[in-house]
Amino acid sequence: MKKQHHVCVLGGSGFVGTHLVAKLSDEGYQVTVLSRRPERQRHLLVLPTVQVVEANVGDEEGLAEHFSGMDTVVNLIGLLHESGKNNFANLHVALARKVAAACRVAGVRRLLHMSALNADEARGVSNYLRSKGEAEGHAHALHDVAVTSFRPSVIFGDDDSFFNRFATLLDLSPGFLPLAAPNVRFAPVFVGDVVSAMVSSIDMEETYGQRYNLCGPNAYSLRELVEFTAQVIGSKCKIIGLSDSLSEIMARIMELVPGKPLTRDNLASMKADSVCDGAFPAVFNVEPVSIEAIVPTYLLQGREGEYFDRLREVARHE
Repeated sequence: MKKQHHVCVLGGSGFVGTHLVAKLSDEGYQVTVLSRRPERQRHLLVLPTVQVVEANVGDEEGLAEHFSGMDTVVNLIGLLHESGKNNFANLHVALARKVAAACRVAGVRRLLHMSALNADEARGVSNYLRSKGEAEGHAHALHDVAVTSFRPSVIFGDDDSFFNRFATLLDLSPGFLPLAAPNVRFAPVFVGDVVSAMVSSIDMEETYGQRYNLCGPNAYSLRELVEFTAQVIGSKCKIIGLSDSLSEIMARIMELVPGKPLTRDNLASMKADSVCDGAFPAVFNVEPVSIEAIVPTYLLQGREGEYFDRLREVARHE
């Protein structure tokens, strides 16, 4: 138990954040989650050792005040699609700089930073990846703080926006689904494995100053992942892979749709495969879980019939 170790989490109400905060609470850490709207975070308020505090994470002085007395800070804040002030420059680069400065002022000794696979300030293939690389650089520029960065491929879990989104698109499709960049490869990593690595790293001196690529046990093309999703939910939808030029047209159209399901910058990110050169970092003692063992358990929720009963039975024995 780590009852005297205080952790402040930025982005604690999101997909990864919810799982991380729950894991930290389960391990006995005292957790403070900064949020603009604490009243909306009831799923966190029910967790023991967790408090949700109203805060403007863009206020550097306010951050320093909230970080005072904290042993560890975790920055999970990020976005895939820019919109107005919610852009890469503000929420990746500028925020990372403010977090670093606030850690220095508050005397925080440990910082965990969420980055992305292929993040590179100079050679990133998209604005997203370049901004992630620049943000990572600001975090690691702290010489008096032990910093560890995590660079995952696409993260999956019961409330992800990857497999769940494709399942919805397949359900709504008229019998066919056009797919941009069908050949780009991903190595999806389970959210539980990601947060286990992050929590275990807090007291591991050998992880200080390191940047870790995190991938699942297998790599797949995007087409294979969507076909897998279709198989799980029993969809007969035909997947139509688009050429580069048609993918560009699709991205131009989709970025005008509410929610921006796909943008040209997303498409640019997919010019680089999101896969790791090696296995999951051995230092964390994690055996990464496959999509086959996890994804059916949540995509099948609410689906009735003998076919889905059989799939659920198979999933339980994976």
